[in-house]
Parts: sequence; C-alpha cells; structure tokens
Amino acid sequence: MNNLLRTLGILSLCLLSACQQPPEEVAAPRPVWVMSVGTTQTNASPSYTGEVKSRYESSIGFRIAGKIISRAVNVGDLVKKGQRIAQLDPNDTRLNALAAGAEVQSAQANLALAQSELARREQLYSQRFISKSALDSYETQVKTAQARLAQTQSQAAISQHQTAYTQLLADRAGVIGMIQAEPGQVVAAGQTIAQIYDLQTLEILIAVPEARIGNLKVGDSANITLNEVAQTFQGRIREIAPAANSQTHAFDLRIQLLSTDPLIKPGMTAEVRLNATTATQRLIVPITAVTRHGDKPCVWVIDAKQQARARIVTMGPLTEQGVEITSGLQPGETIATIGVHTLTEGMPVQAIVPSPEVLR
Repeated sequence: MNNLLRTLGILSLCLLSACQQPPEEVAAPRPVWVMSVGTTQTNASPSYTGEVKSRYESSIGFRIAGKIISRAVNVGDLVKKGQRIAQLDPNDTRLNALAAGAEVQSAQANLALAQSELARREQLYSQRFISKSALDSYETQVKTAQARLAQTQSQAAISQHQTAYTQLLADRAGVIGMIQAEPGQVVAAGQTIAQIYDLQTLEILIAVPEARIGNLKVGDSANITLNEVAQTFQGRIREIAPAANSQTHAFDLRIQLLSTDPLIKPGMTAEVRLNATTATQRLIVPITAVTRHGDKPCVWVIDAKQQARARIVTMGPLTEQGVEITSGLQPGETIATIGVHTLTEGMPVQAIVPSPEVLR
C-alpha cells in the first residue's frame, strides 16, 4: 500500500512539472525594407554628362619635309585664316625653284631654235630643195621642244609651290589647341604640327545607352548646362553614331550648341538633358531587390499576410533608377528591397518603409 502511494505521488509530481513547462517561442517577424512597385515614364528628360568639343578640329602640318626656323604662335592664341603658324628653312626650295626656272629658259631657247630651223626648212621645201619627210622631222623637233617646255614649266610651278609650302598657314579662324613645333626641329611631310579649334562651332559629345537610342532622332532639342557658366543653353542633336562604341557599347551623340558664350571652352564638362519624343510606362525596382532563385532572377513579394513569397521575374535593361522588370510584377505590389538574401518562402516579415531622408 505504501509503495502504491509512493508511485502515485511521483506520477503526480511529473505531470505537474510537465504542465508547468514554458510554451515553445514563436519566431518574431524579420524586419525588411519594402517598397510599393510603381511605373516610371521614360520621357522624364534623361540627362547625360558630356564634353565640349569643336565640330572642326583641324590638324595641320607642312606639305613638305624640312627644318623649322621659326614659330609664330603658342597654345591658346587666337588665329585668323591665313595667319602664319610656323616656317621651314626655304633655302633648298628656293634653289630648286631657281634650277627649275633655268630649265624653263633652256627649253624656251631650244623651242625658238627648233621653230627657226623649221621656218627655213619650209622655205626650202616650197622651192623643192628638200623632201616632205625631211620637213616632217623638223616639225617633230618643234613639237618635242614644245612638250619639253611645258614639262619644265610644270616643274617650275611645283617648285614655286614648294617654296610657298615652307610657310604653315592657318586654314581657318580659331584657337591653337595643340602645337608640336620648335625652331631647329626637322619634320616630315604631313606630320601634325598644330591643332586649331573653331570656337564658332562648339558642340557636346555624349554617350547614350542602347536602350534609349531608339527614342532619339537628329534634330531633337536638348538643354545644356555647364558648371562654369550660370546659364542654360539650347541645343539640338546634330549627329547620331550609326554603330555603338566597341568599348562602352553606347552610341555617341553630338549636340550642337545653338548659341555660344566666350566662357565656353573646348574640354569643359557639360550636362545635357534630352527632350524625349515618346512616353512609355516601365516598372523600375532597385537593383538590391533582385536576387536569384535557382538560376533565374526573382524578387520577394510581401503578401497581405505579411509573408515573403518568391516571384520569378524577367529583367530588362539597367537604368539610372535601378533595373527594369518586364514581366512577373504588377504595379501596386509590395516587394522587399533590403535584406532579401535572408528571406525564405512563407517567412513572416515586418515591413519597414524607409523615409526619403534615409534613401538620400
């Protein structure tokens, strides 16, 4: 009897202690940053950073080889069309011109002698003292002398031109952007000596991604701002490259400035805001919201029960605001943007919408 009572007491204590064990704790919702998916218009005047360049950047050099004896300009100097830039030693070309002139005089003398001989032979032929074949030989000598004179005259003209080529003249008005000429330097024909930038035809060179090039055409307007000039300038697209740059995979565009300012210089940095001609709606999400589900991109959608659900999506091109989602999401859905790599299917979450100040 005592053993039975002792056994019942032990069972009672065990049941009592089992009832007093604490309940299993439920995992707290994981806090994540979220956002509501909305649409973005593509006609929001995208801006691009570019460089001020001259439409006409002339690289000039001597047309003959020689030794530079003087230089008349420096980098940054304004020049007029026809102004002298540098000069070669003209002694050799001057001697060649004198020699060519002497050849012309010799050819003229030979022609005069041949013509006088032909005149005498024509008189003898008229009197039947020589044959027609003998007269023809003297006519041939005159024609040969005439051809020789024309040849020497052409060579003399070339020599005169080469004498003029010893002076390097500006082919347009502008500013000297680069010069590689010092007195005493020996240069080859065609070697670049200086560059002249035409300041009246300034434009902006920018690179546009391939995703936006289809919305642009030559003649579209643009607004141009420069940090150094407190003024907005109007421009238009003058040229669109037919092929993308092999290194940047972007298309080079040249924006013509419709008005100029003396403060605008080649090489300055400019911001170009293009006025797009079409408007389309796109879903743009932060790049941090996209993760991988297997080998496919996905985002975590927060459902009405505040639980995370993986959603396979199709990605479009990257933009300044994030990445475009072409399928898999609907406007108005809530997705996680920060902390997506710690989420699992059906995990309860605590949605946190960051304030604009935090996102800056």
